[in-house]
Amino acid sequence: MSEVFAIIGGSGFDMSTCGDYVEENSVETPYGACSAPLQIYRHQKQSVIFLPRHGNPHRIPPHRINYRANIWALQKIGCSKIIAINTVGGIGADASVGALVIPEQIIDYTYGREHTFSDCADVPLLHVDFTSPFSAPLRHALITAAAAIGIPTIDQGVYGATQGPRLESAAEINRLQRDGCDIVGMTAMPEAALARELNIEYASLCLVVNLAAGRGEAITVAQMQKVSARGMGAIAKIIAEVLASNTTPVN
Repeated sequence: MSEVFAIIGGSGFDMSTCGDYVEENSVETPYGACSAPLQIYRHQKQSVIFLPRHGNPHRIPPHRINYRANIWALQKIGCSKIIAINTVGGIGADASVGALVIPEQIIDYTYGREHTFSDCADVPLLHVDFTSPFSAPLRHALITAAAAIGIPTIDQGVYGATQGPRLESAAEINRLQRDGCDIVGMTAMPEAALARELNIEYASLCLVVNLAAGRGEAITVAQMQKVSARGMGAIAKIIAEVLASNTTPVN
């Protein structure tokens, strides 16, 4: 069976650096509208779906993203693997500004989000195994691709998912650190769990754009955007390498 990759982009990612634009596809879902129409790109012989999770233009806050519609639409169009791009704050000592992190675990601090497909009468109740929330083979593909082109990454770590859109207090970051979190973001949940419910492989490629509250200088949006603009180039190269190493073409 052919494998179809999807890239869910966060703040500042430009998919055109990874492939040639083909068309848009507006997929109707039982859960409402996606963040934006799905964009189809082609990298060599590999078709790739791109979805800007915050909309196009960037306008949807993390707690208002229709995660169910997004993931359901990607499955509907045939997606089997999702690479999620996330901008995050650094908590752990190694998660310095500009670092790329491929987390292996997650702690969910969000609330009030539609986080499962199993709350409708006509959908079976799913108790999915979430021991390892990120796909090991897809994480390995990202780690291997980065190493092949000489881009350093942190190939482990715990992602703390907070509600947003505000950033966290210093005390909240202290709590996350006590809980074992290395980075903090706002969008990996319920995205990862919904992908698991639909048997889609899911892995996250995170760019640290600021030190979390209380870990450095005052956080400014301008500085975060500056770091994001620099780091997205490396992310695009890693994704292009992953796609190039995927030998199964999509017709």
